[in-house]
Amino acid sequence: MDAVLLELDRLGIEYETIACDPDLADTAAFCAHYGVAWEDSANTIIVVGKSDPRVYVACVVLASTKLDVNGAVRRRLSVKRASFASADETVALTGMMIGGVTPFALPADLPLWVDERVLERPSVVVGGGSRSLKLRLSPQVFRSVAAAEVVPDLAQAAG
Repeated sequence: MDAVLLELDRLGIEYETIACDPDLADTAAFCAHYGVAWEDSANTIIVVGKSDPRVYVACVVLASTKLDVNGAVRRRLSVKRASFASADETVALTGMMIGGVTPFALPADLPLWVDERVLERPSVVVGGGSRSLKLRLSPQVFRSVAAAEVVPDLAQAAG
């Protein structure tokens, strides 16, 4: 968690911290308890391309959308099969538990794809690196984060 805040400070990114009960870190519980709209909550999801060797990507999508794992992500990874990384894979790769994964301070070789809808929001809440912290910030920061690539239609409307 400290590494995340240090990275944000190093990048000059303005953010607000939101302390979070770890038992309420998952999106539905967090949004309901803390009064955050789904369309203002952005999840960072690790996806694995099932190739040899395996390939990984971090994807940022609004909670009100559904990551297109079997379409957009799979095609962009150039693999035949892709799926959400397991909780163990996510921790091993990022050092963060699901419910706390942040798009900042990720491994340098891990691509970061951000659905274009995220940038349409005035602010978003993302994981803070642990299940006890969330960050509210301008999604425009993704335009200046070197590792981030804004991707049209990375997610689809939920439902």
